[in-house]
Amino acid sequence: MTITFQAPSSDKAELEGDGAFTPRFDSDGLVTAVVTDIRDGELLMVAHMNAEALALTIETGVAHYYSRSRAKLWKKGETSGNLQTVHEVRTDCDQDAVWLKVSMSGHDAACHTGRRSCFYRAVKKSDGGAVLEIQDQQRHFDPEHVYSGHDETGKR
Repeated sequence: MTITFQAPSSDKAELEGDGAFTPRFDSDGLVTAVVTDIRDGELLMVAHMNAEALALTIETGVAHYYSRSRAKLWKKGETSGNLQTVHEVRTDCDQDAVWLKVSMSGHDAACHTGRRSCFYRAVKKSDGGAVLEIQDQQRHFDPEHVYSGHDETGKR
């Protein structure tokens, strides 16, 4: 990793203007990453990045994330072939979240369930409670075949 990030400025004007990218990592050393498709703006996924994942993403142009459940770095699509080529990285006003605009390779699916987006269900009000309804039934690949011998994110 050659890119290193300085601590965020306490000067709001400096933080919100042009200049050094100084991500504001949370207490676990992570920033939230919102990922959309460069073609149509579809929300594909939300993940987390530590400094290493963020630096690798900027350096290589391929999305890398940090898995909180496995406590390790992962390159999106490493197992499934659904790599994300990063065309643009944006940050929000206080630099605690990033927005990646990506193109997908492989099956054109970002979700480990085989769907294009991880946001394939809608929350609906029902009988005073909340239920989930699947909005996208289309699977671009068979997860059992792609991830056989791997966990749900494609890791052994």
